[in-house]
Amino acid sequence: MVVRVKLEIKIKNLVKNIIAIVNSGYEADTPQLMIPATLARELNLWPPPPDSRELVFDTAGGPVKVWFVPRIAKARVLGDNVSSKEVVVDLVISTSIDEPLISDLLTSEFEIVIEDPYKGLWRFRWEEPGKIRMTERKPS
Repeated sequence: MVVRVKLEIKIKNLVKNIIAIVNSGYEADTPQLMIPATLARELNLWPPPPDSRELVFDTAGGPVKVWFVPRIAKARVLGDNVSSKEVVVDLVISTSIDEPLISDLLTSEFEIVIEDPYKGLWRFRWEEPGKIRMTERKPS
């Protein structure tokens, strides 16, 4: 199992709630959210906008072509009765993934603490250690 969290993404006046994987192996120098091209289409970002940059990311599965759109969105984690702070994020659009991925830096900005990756348990850093949250279900 993995840790999945519910995110609210805002791009201009478009707001969408999604489920994303917390991926500590996705190292980034900026707060990045990698999204599938199908979600980019729903966010009016596919085909990639003119201000995007085509890049190649090295991944565990080998090099992957992506489109990098800097500081295009605001996002926050939605808990059952609380939320994280809102963070300005770079979106990375990929045709090679089927679920959104939260980078290590964005995980840190959201103040997410993974308590048990196998069981999918997590909490916000500012919550007491006994407060445990369950992973969200994988979207169908």
